[in-house]
Amino acid sequence: MAATSIADLLLLPRGERLALAMALWDSLDDEGRNEFLPVDANLGAELDRRWEAHLENPAASVPWDQVRSQLGLG
Repeated sequence: MAATSIADLLLLPRGERLALAMALWDSLDDEGRNEFLPVDANLGAELDRRWEAHLENPAASVPWDQVRSQLGLG
């Protein structure tokens, strides 16, 4: 398979670029992710707490479109 340049990849439609980014991210194991994007212990605990709260009551979640609107982002 021929290598594709970053410049060519940046020309892909947004959806394809996102799928590629997610595939690359998913190709890393937890150790690889933590090596380059370490999460502070306090932040990790807060993220775990919030995830548990979401699992207990998913209906309390706010849709991303509503959050963006409240933040004035469109």
